[in-house]
Amino acid sequence: MSNSIDVAGAATRRTDSRQTPKHRTLAERAVAELQEAILNGELAPGQPLHLERLARQLEMSPMPVREAVRQLERLGLAEHVPHRGARVSQLSVEDLRQTYQARLLLETLAVREAAERFGDEEASLATQRLAEHVAASRAGDLRGGRLAHAEFHLGLYEASGSHWLPRLIRPLWQNSERYRIASLAGRGSIERRRREHQRILDACIRRDPDGAEAALRAHLVLTANLVARRMGVDDLFDAS
Repeated sequence: MSNSIDVAGAATRRTDSRQTPKHRTLAERAVAELQEAILNGELAPGQPLHLERLARQLEMSPMPVREAVRQLERLGLAEHVPHRGARVSQLSVEDLRQTYQARLLLETLAVREAAERFGDEEASLATQRLAEHVAASRAGDLRGGRLAHAEFHLGLYEASGSHWLPRLIRPLWQNSERYRIASLAGRGSIERRRREHQRILDACIRRDPDGAEAALRAHLVLTANLVARRMGVDDLFDAS
């Protein structure tokens, strides 16, 4: 695994996949760059985050990079090691279990509430985001597919009308993305994944909270268990 971030390559991928968001500060840009590098594996679990080196690679001063690393620590993507500085958070079965345990509690609640409020506007937007996820995945655009996947799910949770649930879910989502990517090889075709998402959406459109919760729970449990098997352990959650 390389110890450097391919900044030019990352910029090219963003241009190819989805429009690059405009960041108000250098720290926001540094967070986005480092987060992408962690999620796509350019910064591996356990890899030290040397501020001076990262600042040179990102072509900015160490100050915004330091703030970016602090934000990554708050998101759970980085961790501070006493007397050694920050590093990319390690992956572990226990962290996987805790992350998905919390997601199952919060996201099933959010999707239940979303299903109770779902209207034509929410249905249209979610359908569009799911189509973007499928198209990007079929084109081999991993970053674009990942972003559209996040927009699909988080858009459903925002439809719950809760100000707090999406805020609580986002850091869990970011941490779990590192694990979810490891499950894709065992998930089968993009068509199979599309059907999983479509079942969640269809239940929301029907305003069926029980159906939406069941479809989402099955989706999350399958992901967590696939990752657990790849990490050499038995299933973490009951799939029934």
